[in-house]
Amino acid sequence: MAQLTPIEWTDVTWNPVAGCTVATAGCTNCYAMRMAARLESMGMPKYQGLTRKSGDRYVWTGKIVQDERSLSAPLSWRAPRTVFVNSMSDLFHPDVEEDFIFKVWAVMKQTPQHTYQILTKRPERMAELLSQPRFAILKNVWIGTSVEDSAVLKRIDYLRATPAAVRFISFEPLIGSVVDADLRQIDWAIVGGESGPRARPMPEDWVIEIEEMCRESGTAFFFKQWGGRNKKAAGRLLNGRTYDEMPTRISSASPVPLSL
Repeated sequence: MAQLTPIEWTDVTWNPVAGCTVATAGCTNCYAMRMAARLESMGMPKYQGLTRKSGDRYVWTGKIVQDERSLSAPLSWRAPRTVFVNSMSDLFHPDVEEDFIFKVWAVMKQTPQHTYQILTKRPERMAELLSQPRFAILKNVWIGTSVEDSAVLKRIDYLRATPAAVRFISFEPLIGSVVDADLRQIDWAIVGGESGPRARPMPEDWVIEIEEMCRESGTAFFFKQWGGRNKKAAGRLLNGRTYDEMPTRISSASPVPLSL
């Protein structure tokens, strides 16, 4: 129930939840919608009814599947793995029950040999839930949010307000400048251009801005890809080199008060 993945910054994906809804502009060409439609066409029960055809593309229907059978998968993995949690959904989607999220948390607590990476576009709910005593801070769980452009910079404040061992941001797909982003107490930044048939362009200046902000804040910088219709051809070189930095420090467990 784990999938080896070509994602450069992780080893495997683990999907105890499947299905989502479009949140903001970064979701428009979401790869998971295309993948869910493909898995449904292959007859996989978990993905039935998660997408519908809209014109010449597939979009989420809003159906959310909480897959109890998938919960135990990490318990059987002996060798340590880096695990991207819910590549086919969002753990903090409003329709994912709090008790189910706690079950996911319990499995991660039972498997400290693995490193779990959780990425959400809904950090408001994440901050609210993970501030509850029942959700202990786990050293093997990295907490992140997606930021695609300046319209959603507030997500970073919610991330900073979340108790966590490691906090990270995925600037992917980067569809606008984020020059005003505040990376204080952010351990890791992933940057990537959109890929696929409708990929929106990502100018080099936007990437350089983030790389410079990372140097100023002491944030590890990982450049994933330029993207485009053929992301392999575009590659992932920036300034003639690859950037594969990973977080090496542990954030303050104490969250930063959210300023509204």
